Amino acid sequence: MATKRQQAYQDVLNRTPKHIDYDGRISDLFGKNVFHMEVMREYLPSEAFKSMTESIQNGTRLDRKMADQVASAMKDWALTKGATHYTHWFQPLTGSTAEKHDSFFKPVGPGKAIERFEGELLVQQEPDASSFPNGGIRNTFEARGYTAWDPSSPAFVIGKTLCIPTIFISYTGESLDYKMPLLKALNAVDQAATEVCQYFDKNVTKVIATLGWEQEYFLVDQALFNARPDLMMTGRALFGHSAAKGQQLEDHYFGSIPDRVTEFMREYEMEAILLGIPVTTRHNEVAPNQFECAPMFEECNLANDHNLLLMDLMEKIARKHNFRVLLHEKPFAGVNGSGKHNNWSLSTNTGVNLLAPGKNPKSNLQFLTFFVNIIKAIHDHSDILRACIASAGNDHRLGANEAPPAIISAFIGSQLSTLLDDIELNVKAGKMTPEDKTELKMNIGKIPQIMLDNTDRNRTSPFAFTGNKFEFRAVGSTANCASAMIVLNTIMAKQLKDFKVSVDTRIDKGEAKDEAILKELQKLIKESKKIRFEGNGYGEEWVVEATKRGLKNLKDTPRALKVWSDKHVTDLFNDMGVLTPRELEARQEIEFDSYILKIQIEARIMSDVVQSMIIPAVIDYQNKLIKNVEGLFSVLGDKAGKEAGKSQIELIQRIAVHLNKMKASSDAMLMSRKAANKIDHAEEKAIAYCDKVKIHFDEIRYHADKLELLVDDELWPLPKFREMLFTR
Repeated sequence: MATKRQQAYQDVLNRTPKHIDYDGRISDLFGKNVFHMEVMREYLPSEAFKSMTESIQNGTRLDRKMADQVASAMKDWALTKGATHYTHWFQPLTGSTAEKHDSFFKPVGPGKAIERFEGELLVQQEPDASSFPNGGIRNTFEARGYTAWDPSSPAFVIGKTLCIPTIFISYTGESLDYKMPLLKALNAVDQAATEVCQYFDKNVTKVIATLGWEQEYFLVDQALFNARPDLMMTGRALFGHSAAKGQQLEDHYFGSIPDRVTEFMREYEMEAILLGIPVTTRHNEVAPNQFECAPMFEECNLANDHNLLLMDLMEKIARKHNFRVLLHEKPFAGVNGSGKHNNWSLSTNTGVNLLAPGKNPKSNLQFLTFFVNIIKAIHDHSDILRACIASAGNDHRLGANEAPPAIISAFIGSQLSTLLDDIELNVKAGKMTPEDKTELKMNIGKIPQIMLDNTDRNRTSPFAFTGNKFEFRAVGSTANCASAMIVLNTIMAKQLKDFKVSVDTRIDKGEAKDEAILKELQKLIKESKKIRFEGNGYGEEWVVEATKRGLKNLKDTPRALKVWSDKHVTDLFNDMGVLTPRELEARQEIEFDSYILKIQIEARIMSDVVQSMIIPAVIDYQNKLIKNVEGLFSVLGDKAGKEAGKSQIELIQRIAVHLNKMKASSDAMLMSRKAANKIDHAEEKAIAYCDKVKIHFDEIRYHADKLELLVDDELWPLPKFREMLFTR
């Protein structure tokens, strides 16, 4: 009789691709299931459409009459798409999305009913707030919370449900989600950046943060996934010896995409296009069975919504193709993990990318102003950038010779580095001479010659400039992009505000505007120089050099999360109007709890698999070997039997050593976990799980993986890496 693992593998071999029947142009599908501006223009009265346009573009509040008209139009449109229900779609601090569906159906008398949806239902709903992570903001007996409509992100239809993007707040007004502080951070950077843009172009009245994310993921056959309790419960393989062939031949990267995977990709891309997600790129990634997708750049809030929506789509559609998507940062040891690179820039309402140089010294001075201020913001707030990407999963990936190290640094390329060094040295302390101005203008005027093609990509840098944007490469694949975007836009807003004050002070003292800007930039270049690094971030030499520079190396999540309670951090977010000290405290506690629970679950699954799967399989094989040796002794006698059974006896002994050490480490981990569970303080408990519990994982795994190589393949209970990573 086939084992569960063997049957699972046979199920994989019997798979056939599921073909998607659509032969039209993909562009014809774009946004068909989205209540976007053109649909609003068709369904809304002109006055309501004008109010919605103002609300989307300028954040003005809709009055009740207009909200009723929008709700009615939204319902009428959704009904044409077959919708029967609506939901407020929000982003609680679980890291995923949430929704509660309500029907349009409403009885109006005996045997009579209508479809109804009014402004008050559109604008606000009241889900239970006590059952979501809240960091102590709400008690279980204080369950009231509110979802409030975000008009800047369009509603959409999935299946039979109208989904309305919303923020999620407590009864007392504190944020319980990612969207609300993201919107506040985007507003803060808009105001600060617009004021700085006024130095260069009075026509700029709005600055928009843009985001282009890249989503990496693994695919595993569903049958094999179901036979791996660790994958099912934690998203990563806690056991498994590396396959003889992994990624060392580099033959998977950008290789031919298997047919079955292509069919899966094609279906989720079609669904994404219908929802207005401009997915344009797909390819094989470095590791076997690892892939990536990426859209075009969008406004940051909308891009974040689209990433969360796509992650959900991928998981649902993968099951239809007998796959499971693994979004964990490190599902398999020995091959690359997965990230979610956040490509970020700032654009004006006049159509200018502020991180792209122009054609003359004036526009290039604007570019330099924003470029240098970003580097200064990274320098001053690197600890917050590290904290915003911290997670139990990302700890496995950062610095693992496949992703940036936990040390935050910025890569800008050798030619831009030379330019900044020249500016630092050439701007005199006193009044600038005509020769100084001429030399600087000549240098600044050269910027277009060095951009895009001449600015290399440094894959080892957590924050790299790539020609017209910065790429925050350290973000983990499971992360909500909002976490990084809240921090990045907030610190940028703070830096630009400080820059504006300093430049205005110089101008008030009699310096010319361009001279004041250049001298302030010189100061910022000098102060932020140590955060710039052009070399190999994977090397130990960089760790030594970073220490000399005074840069922090926070290798694990509990240490990284400590920063959220530092006064300079709470003051920053409070002053910028993004998060209150109470909200930051709550988020810190939630992140500590999340880390604890993830490590706790991994520890429990490890113990379960060791006790109920690996040990029985190992003992079963040991018994077979013992019976074989006993048979040899019985037939050949003691002396000849001992000689004939030499290899078997040695194998029994090797198995016993690994079995005993694995069991001893598992027992030690259990005791450490029990001790950690007695700690009440969240930070101390997280550190205990990191330092006292998690440290046993590698030892347990080492011996289990050795046993995998020794035990009869017919008996080993878990699908192996060679099966999971190389099945199509």
